[in-house]
Amino acid sequence: MLLFDAHLDLALNGVDLNRDFRQAVDDIRVQERVAGMDGILGRCKNTLSFPELRDAGVAVCLTTLLARLEPNVGHDFGHITAEACYAYAHAHLAYYRAMERSGWMRMIKTKSELREHWQKYSAQPDSEPLGFILAMEGADPLLTPGTIDEFYEHGLRAIGLTHYGGNRYGGGTRSENGLALDAVDLLSHIERLGMTVDMTHLSDKSFWQVAERFGGRIHASHQNSRRISNWQRQFSDDQYRLVIQRGGVIGIAFDAIMMQHGYTQGKSEPVATIDAAIENIDIVCQLAGNADHVGIGTDLDGGFGYEQTPTDLNRYTDLPPALLAGMSDRGYSQADIEKIMHGNWMRFFGEILPE
Repeated sequence: MLLFDAHLDLALNGVDLNRDFRQAVDDIRVQERVAGMDGILGRCKNTLSFPELRDAGVAVCLTTLLARLEPNVGHDFGHITAEACYAYAHAHLAYYRAMERSGWMRMIKTKSELREHWQKYSAQPDSEPLGFILAMEGADPLLTPGTIDEFYEHGLRAIGLTHYGGNRYGGGTRSENGLALDAVDLLSHIERLGMTVDMTHLSDKSFWQVAERFGGRIHASHQNSRRISNWQRQFSDDQYRLVIQRGGVIGIAFDAIMMQHGYTQGKSEPVATIDAAIENIDIVCQLAGNADHVGIGTDLDGGFGYEQTPTDLNRYTDLPPALLAGMSDRGYSQADIEKIMHGNWMRFFGEILPE
């Protein structure tokens, strides 16, 4: 069964982490081990690459432009000026264009391109490139709210305003701040363009302000439940309900910090299994009363490796069979499983992408 993954940070891996994602997972692990990277978070333990995603049946994904504004010089994951974030986002964009030219990826910008890619990939999954819809995780690369028009022309179709901490547009994860003034203008531009806002990584205050001030489509690309891991990074039931009521889809993530209460990056050991993700799927389905608003948004290799994934997930190809078996064991119908694996995201982006 083909899979639609709503959150991958592929350029983060290709540019920031200097990985050649055209290689096999095992080859990347060996190269990093030989380079003495054992002990560095995420290194030697990657879970995906382009061949791995193909073997797992991933036909389409959302993949990110990610460049964080950080006030401290020497921060190992960020930049101290908006201009540097802008430039770095263009570096990520250039990476995707290079992968398109080499035949590994295919950008999807319109409804018809999504339909055509899905048809081609379904017919020849071993030879078609990975289809991708361009997303921005945190709006730091936007020099002004109007800068989004430039990125839209480059193919951007989904955006989250914040990431960890606060930025020029508002409060994000581990922040109690609400939206900044520029966010109001930015939201009006997003609505005008017909893009979708990713509600992931908003502070609670920012979340409800976006819900109030933005009349366009919303989704949550990689967002688990506070019932499973009870801290602000996850959604409350009321936040889930809001996304459901607005016709959105919620992607379930496979990062242990979102699957295991009390997990601390770099200090805790994972004990959760993929079954915890299926429990998250159940929660969304219970709140919605159907299986129409939940999908997959793995966040795999989003700055971590298998040291921070479910204990039964060593590489991406471990994921589909475990998900299929687990949902079947819980009584999900074949039709609902197809919705969760790809159908809900296909429907959602089939509605919000331009003609």
